[in-house]
Amino acid sequence: MDTSDNTGHLNILAGNDNRDIDFEIRQACFQVGDMEHFLSWLRDISQRNCVSIVCFNADLMAGQEHVISAMLHAKRAQKQSTCISGSFEIEALLYASGSRQCLDAIKFGVRQGSNHCYICIFPVNPGVWSDLLTVMAISDEDWEQISEEKMNLLVPWFGITNDEIAVTGKNRLRDLILERVALLDVYK
Repeated sequence: MDTSDNTGHLNILAGNDNRDIDFEIRQACFQVGDMEHFLSWLRDISQRNCVSIVCFNADLMAGQEHVISAMLHAKRAQKQSTCISGSFEIEALLYASGSRQCLDAIKFGVRQGSNHCYICIFPVNPGVWSDLLTVMAISDEDWEQISEEKMNLLVPWFGITNDEIAVTGKNRLRDLILERVALLDVYK
């Protein structure tokens, strides 16, 4: 992942054994007409392939580092039996949202209508994509940049203050969000 525009980025992989990254992330676009039907379809693919499929709403994510952080925290919570949720997918979305509330977490997932999502397959299973790509299209757009519009969504969501931004600078917003993700462990 290219972080050249943000040299102050935390290296989310630092301190993590590379074996912890046993999931795959791809960017995908798709439409959801019937939410219940779509989620049932995803669950069916997950069960048939013995994987978890987590769809992170890219409009609310501060790039792939945010996704990686949420996945690693959810994996650790599952391993330590400290999950808030009964579902790995919801647990990952809880970390992404930095909230203990499932209703908040759901906003970070799939929604009805047009979706731009980071799709995570855990554990890695390349065969899953043949099913997913019947409905989804892989995107090669740059989703790593945080626009002013996205910043205006993320700052209040994560309770980031103007003072924090003044001290760290706007280019460190991702780092502040990753701190909020990590703080969920404290609030459990």
